[in-house]
Amino acid sequence: MHKILVWDWPVRIGHWMLVGAFALAWLSSESEAWRLVHACAGGTMAGVVIFRLFWGVVGTRHARFASFVRGPGAALAYVRGLATDSPPHVVGHNPAGGWAILALLGLTLLSAASGWFVYQDAGGTWAEDLHEGLSSMLLGMVLLHVAGVLLGSLAHRENLVHAMFSGFKQGPAHAAIATARPLPVLVLLGCAVLCAWWFAQ
Repeated sequence: MHKILVWDWPVRIGHWMLVGAFALAWLSSESEAWRLVHACAGGTMAGVVIFRLFWGVVGTRHARFASFVRGPGAALAYVRGLATDSPPHVVGHNPAGGWAILALLGLTLLSAASGWFVYQDAGGTWAEDLHEGLSSMLLGMVLLHVAGVLLGSLAHRENLVHAMFSGFKQGPAHAAIATARPLPVLVLLGCAVLCAWWFAQ
């Protein structure tokens, strides 16, 4: 096992942009004075997710959905391994985490879309109720994701939060990505800014 580069810049920057935008959206959700900020935060989240879906197809090895989306059986086996303190080590996202990533991306898009309808005063109370329900589900999924990261860090004796800052994890040398791919971050930022602007109209 070596210290190897696993997470590229687009994955890391996108991850922390989602964290910050979600926190801002949640804190501003009950204030009419912060309505524009709330809409921009939701748009930013939508833009990051749209880029992440693209990057999940053409990105670096461990960013691609094909590398970490596994069947339900693999996810359950990993969770059982956590319960017995013997989960298999995975260089990228583990099988259970892969399903959590898909759920987070899907709920973020649905929550942002319903929020846009509310901001445009379209749909009436059903849109507001839907947005609140989806946002609550997203919060629950975020908390579950955080718990999974903490459990995984303890089980593998590896700081997974730090890895999402540095990009480095423990793994065999052949599993490393060749470059952190900084240039696509400009596309990520462009998507986020464009969607934030569109949501604010």
